[in-house]
Amino acid sequence: VRGQVGGQQVASQTMPIQDVVILPGGELAADVAAQIESKVSSTVGIKVQQIPMSKPRQFKAVLVGDGDDAALSSLAKPTTLAVFVVQTIENESPPEEAGACVRFFKRKTHPASLLADKVQFAVLGLGDSNLLLDRQHTSAKDCNQVAQSLDVRFEALGGTRFVARGEADERTGLTEVEPWIDALVGKLKD
Repeated sequence: VRGQVGGQQVASQTMPIQDVVILPGGELAADVAAQIESKVSSTVGIKVQQIPMSKPRQFKAVLVGDGDDAALSSLAKPTTLAVFVVQTIENESPPEEAGACVRFFKRKTHPASLLADKVQFAVLGLGDSNLLLDRQHTSAKDCNQVAQSLDVRFEALGGTRFVARGEADERTGLTEVEPWIDALVGKLKD
């Protein structure tokens, strides 16, 4: 059963989460990932680990069960939540640290079922509308293209969205981050 949150399909009934894997892409994303890890592990008591988006072997093992590491490949199941925290930098591009992961998921050769019956996902975008000098009015929506495209792509590959995508803007002090983390933790507690 799915519901709509901000135009995004969010599974209203998901399998209970047993493991959380946070995948940061960018320096700022690593800082926010640490906040998420701290809050989830202290509030919910679920095992949390971080795997940088720059580590293809590790993220492929966790997300699609593709790899030599049996411990990581065992996490590619519906009771694992993959939380992507990714920055968008100039020209709607991912930072170098996120490039490998973004390119992997953008491949057109992936089957539509790549993420089906694998991890559930959540995406938090971090952008900076100060970089959009050509616009009169900007918001977090205008500076988070990498997160937006990943989120849409995960769903197209059969993934199950755990919570609606979050989008934060450095220009406004990333005020959107804390409420998104609270929503994530709230759903993990349910």
